[in-house]
Order: sequence, then C-alpha cells, then structure tokens
Amino acid sequence: MDCTKTLRLRIKDKHAKVLALMAREVNQVWNFCNETSHRAIRERHQWLSGYDLQKLTNGFSQCDRIHIGSPTVQQVCEDYAKVRKQFKKAKLRWRISNPQSSKYSLGWIPFKARALQYKAGQIAFAGHRFCLWDSYGLADYELRAGRFSQDSRGRWYLNVVVKVQAQASAGAASVGIDLGLKEAAVTSTGERIEGRFYRKLECKLGIAQRAHQKHRIKAIHAKIANQRKDVLHKFSTELVKQNAAIFVGDVSSAKLVTTKMAKSTLDAGWAMLKTMLEYKSHQAGVVFEVVNESYTTQTCSCCGAIPASSPKGRAGLRIREWKCSECAAEHDRDVNAARNILAAGHRRLAVGIPVL
Repeated sequence: MDCTKTLRLRIKDKHAKVLALMAREVNQVWNFCNETSHRAIRERHQWLSGYDLQKLTNGFSQCDRIHIGSPTVQQVCEDYAKVRKQFKKAKLRWRISNPQSSKYSLGWIPFKARALQYKAGQIAFAGHRFCLWDSYGLADYELRAGRFSQDSRGRWYLNVVVKVQAQASAGAASVGIDLGLKEAAVTSTGERIEGRFYRKLECKLGIAQRAHQKHRIKAIHAKIANQRKDVLHKFSTELVKQNAAIFVGDVSSAKLVTTKMAKSTLDAGWAMLKTMLEYKSHQAGVVFEVVNESYTTQTCSCCGAIPASSPKGRAGLRIREWKCSECAAEHDRDVNAARNILAAGHRRLAVGIPVL
C-alpha cells in the first residue's frame, strides 16, 4: 500500500541568508493578501478565494530583486485563504520579518512539487542550489509539495512530502496504554517511558534565563523538544512493530492544561504520542482506537470489580501499588489501568461499527 510521508532534512547554515530573504518576500505576499482580503470583506462584503488572491499577486515574482518564483507566491495565497477559512476570521496576524522584534515570525517558504528538484546531492529551488544533510537518500523518492522552515535558533529545514511503500506490521498481539504525568505512558505489558523531559533540564534552563543567555535558552528548549520526540518516536515504532491492535485511553490534555498540572501535562506529550501511534498504525495496517478510560484505575483487571482497596480520588494518587480486596490480586496502578484499557478496546472491536 502506498502512503505519503513528510521528511525533514537540515539545510546547511551557509544558505541561511538567502532563505531569510525569501522568507521576507513570502511575508510580503502574506501581508498583502491579509490587507487586500480584509478590505474586500469590510468594503464589499466579499471573501476572496485563493484563486482571487493569486490573480492579484500575478507578476510579483517578476519584479526586480525578488527571489521566490510564481509557484511559491501561488502557494502562499492558497495557504492564506485556507487558514482564514479554518479560523473563520476576516483578518489574520501580520507576519513580522524583523528578527529583533518580539513578534518575529519564524521563516516559512512553501513550494509546489514542480518548483523543487533534487540534483547531485543538492536541492534546486528558485534559481539557487541548497546543500543539505541527506539522511534519507532523496534520490530514491519522488518529491512533492512542502516548505522550508526556520526554527527558533535560526536553523533552516526542508520539509517535503514523499510517497513511500507502507510495510504491514508482523505483530499479532494487542496492547493497552495508560497515559500519565510522571510516566508519560505505561503499557499493559509493563513497558514505560518517563515523561520528565522538561523537568530534567529545568534547573539549567532557569540558570540561563536568569543570566539572560538567549542563545543558551533556545538551545535548551530545542534539546528538550528533540529528546521528547526521539523517545516517543522509538516507543511508538516498537509498539506498531510488535502489535496488531493498539488501544489508548481518552485522557484529554486540553482540559488538564488549565489546571495546576499544566506543566507536567505539556511535558508528557500525550497528543504527540497519540498522533505518532495513529499515523504509524494506519501505515502498517494496525488497529488503533482511543477508548473510554473511566474507572480503569479503580477496577481490578483480574475480577472486574471495583473493590474498596482500589485507589480513588485525589487522595489515591499517591497509591502506586494495591491489592484487590475481592480476589487478592496484586496490581501496579498504571499497568492495571492499561490492562483495563486493553479490555475496553477488545469490547469496542467486538461491538463493531453499526450500519447506518
């Protein structure tokens, strides 16, 4: 089965100046679309489409000292119209090109498939050749649309969509996953990943912030994000390889980020893990379901009862191991919850999807 995948490759720093100039021109097109669209809505009650904006920006790429080509200008118009429609707003935020501004917009250069070519280890785009660290072997892929993007440290990356041949998972087992704070995820088989990526470097980050070391602060934040993605990618990949069905509890990070547990919730990266599991399962033909996790911590996974000895409420959060007063089974709190999530997932598959 063929599917698409986005590859992210680092562009060498010597091209940063040219890419920054292109990003400034992209911002000019975006801001022109923003102003023109808002005026049309305010004065004529007309919502301009991406095609309308493309006609108004026709010829911009032919102006003197303009680096981006017409495919990029067209793509910016399409993206602007899509984002405006998505958020249902008459006017979006301006894109700021001044790096010294606190509202600076990180560089972004979209492109269509026809605007990019891979030749002899370099990317040919808009009359320039960009060297990059090709860790994927781009010569073996058919490049599609994508974008150049800049991170907070000023480094540039190529994000390009390619078509890949999905390989079916050889796993035959099934697993349930309980999401938590101190431990980001615990499986029904006892595997765990710790969700303390930010906490481990919090002291070093605080020292750098008090010393006003801006570059050091950005480097620490980047290291935290990279560590989180690395651990979650390895964890999700192994689960997809070993199992034919994966079930995750429906705990909502959006609700917990408004509480005192916001820092730990964001540090755990639940949404990122769910996203990884979902698209990797889809590519490998693995069943992925988010199931209701109500009472999974309190219910005994052996007898199915909710005994008086099970952890309950806020006071029960400190209880990590407990013994069922009904069947005398001993449980690890998180593993027991993951096993109940697995059982709920099996019941969900047994019921199936009703015919409409």
